[in-house]
Amino acid sequence: MARLADTVEAGYLRGADPGAVGTMPSLPDHLWHPTPRTQQMASFLVEGGHRLSGRIRPAGNKNAALPCLAATVLATEPVTLDNVPRIRDVEVFLEIVASLGATVKLNGGFSISAPQLRGSDMFLDEPSVTGTENAIMAAVLAQGHTRIRNAAAEPHVQDLCHLLNAMGARIQGIGTGILEIEGVTSLGGARFTIGADHIETGSFIGLAAVTRSDLVIEGAPVEHLDSTLMGFRRLGVRCTIEGADLRVHGSEDHVIRQDAFGHVPKIDDGPWPAFPADLTSIALVTATQCTGTVLIHEKMFESRMYFTDKLVGLGASIILCDPHRAVVVGPSPLTAGVVESPDIRAGMALLIAALGAEGTSRIKNIRQIERGYEGIDDRLRALGARIERSE
Repeated sequence: MARLADTVEAGYLRGADPGAVGTMPSLPDHLWHPTPRTQQMASFLVEGGHRLSGRIRPAGNKNAALPCLAATVLATEPVTLDNVPRIRDVEVFLEIVASLGATVKLNGGFSISAPQLRGSDMFLDEPSVTGTENAIMAAVLAQGHTRIRNAAAEPHVQDLCHLLNAMGARIQGIGTGILEIEGVTSLGGARFTIGADHIETGSFIGLAAVTRSDLVIEGAPVEHLDSTLMGFRRLGVRCTIEGADLRVHGSEDHVIRQDAFGHVPKIDDGPWPAFPADLTSIALVTATQCTGTVLIHEKMFESRMYFTDKLVGLGASIILCDPHRAVVVGPSPLTAGVVESPDIRAGMALLIAALGAEGTSRIKNIRQIERGYEGIDDRLRALGARIERSE
């Protein structure tokens, strides 16, 4: 079992000699500084009501980077990961692994030990992303054949599988609900590029629509955007694929498409390849600036809809039916206010709302946003956004 090595840079992680297990890597200071109190209290000051323009590139997929970083400790040779996003979740993950020297002991918790893992046929009671990723990483070095049925198939799970195969694993069925894994005795080194973040791409689609801006998303993961584009198309947001880029026609009028027989249209999330759960917050804030009525149904997670009261405070017309469903009537002119980010995706949704609102807003608890969006204030300023970080 290899430990993480001494060199971690933006977009780069190298595994190490397994003989070095147990020592503390000397990592760059800029990754391992503790979060000062002033940074915890930082906020964004956003002057909204301005159109944006230009090109923006999504960072590497956060949800792929974390399991891929974990998989590097299975290697007996160096592993290089490119396009790793510089976000707090990745930095904290690296700090944890580095501090442990890749040798873990959870005293007072639980322990699992086996002289040799053996392959098996397993059916997951739900297509859990984390459950699937853990099962995959156990199975690749287990003895014999493993079949994982009802497996999660999100792009980040696919990235993990492709990385492991590059390291010498034998995984088939990538991107489907059934994974066939033939165990190997060891995994070697590899170089692998984390794919572009489809959630960040969807966030930029919502950004363009709310600010009435025409934006080009460079290097978008177009092969993973079918359900995302379908959801935004239902809101009347038009996108066109231009090679590897995605053009968002945000300056156009956005009219919500009615369902058959005049029924209220619905955007609901579900396991991949359905509309991603992490984009329901973005779809909801986008709907506030579209003409018509739509039901946003969050089926996957609890409590993600409670941030709607913050949008109502900014002027949005939203009826929260229950913890999972909200009816949005648009368009509603948004006005500036002071709001706090409750989580990564809701925080980004509130930042988008502030950019589309008249006046200057303050977004508090921006650490939540920065957990999932790399250098978001700098990248938005490059598009013409008026946003400043305040301590």
